[in-house]
Amino acid sequence: MRHTLPIAPQFYVTAPQPCPYLAGRMERKLFTALQGDMATKLNDSLSKQGFRRSQNVLYRPSCAECSACMSARIRVSQFAPSRSQRRVARRAAHLLRRATSPWATEAQYELFRDYLDGRHAKGGMADMDMFEFAAMVEETPIRSRLIEYTDESDLTAVCLTDILDDGLSMVYSFFDPANDRLSLGTYVILDHIAIARELGLPYVYLGYWVPGSPKMDYKAKFKGLEVYREGTWNAVSDPNAFSADMHPLSTDPIAEQVARIDLPDGRN
Repeated sequence: MRHTLPIAPQFYVTAPQPCPYLAGRMERKLFTALQGDMATKLNDSLSKQGFRRSQNVLYRPSCAECSACMSARIRVSQFAPSRSQRRVARRAAHLLRRATSPWATEAQYELFRDYLDGRHAKGGMADMDMFEFAAMVEETPIRSRLIEYTDESDLTAVCLTDILDDGLSMVYSFFDPANDRLSLGTYVILDHIAIARELGLPYVYLGYWVPGSPKMDYKAKFKGLEVYREGTWNAVSDPNAFSADMHPLSTDPIAEQVARIDLPDGRN
């Protein structure tokens, strides 16, 4: 009888390119493919180590001279809404939530285009067409859902959400950029915290937080925020205590980073 060991994931590094968050800096990502029978376990394991999913790829920042980007999550048991967040919840309480399979629609794409044109017209996703949008939504090898929010019959906000073994991962969200009154970006996060509580899941993963980036300031306003830094999750009690480090020794060599990654089967 022939026995075979599972093939360990292979990790790669992207070429440096301009950072979308901090001017004058270059970004680089460490990534691996997400596929096969171990996809779900690999996604669960690496999400706890600062990785994020994009379609069938898991990645995390690995910039040569910068360690500003940190994976962020909310510890649900430690979260308590601020006064302004309670106002947001009340103003948007009339929105209807609907969870669907990850299947792209024209209505979603139209809202997505409005969001990009209004908020990220010069971003890396600005030229995405319907086919690329559908790939972003539908190419998922793990348990994912589209959470839609409607105001009567109008689609107002959408979030592509992964269901992990320890929480909800907000892969990508977009909303009506003209509806500032409802603060939809904040409301979608608040509602995901509520969903996590309903499911008994301890965390809501938000993506990356970058100190010093105005685009990311909103994440630091959520009580119970934790960031993955130097191999551990750290509570963010004072956002000003975290700086956008940039020096030649701020990140370890790629080989050392990969060697310290814990895989689902217990191997490094």
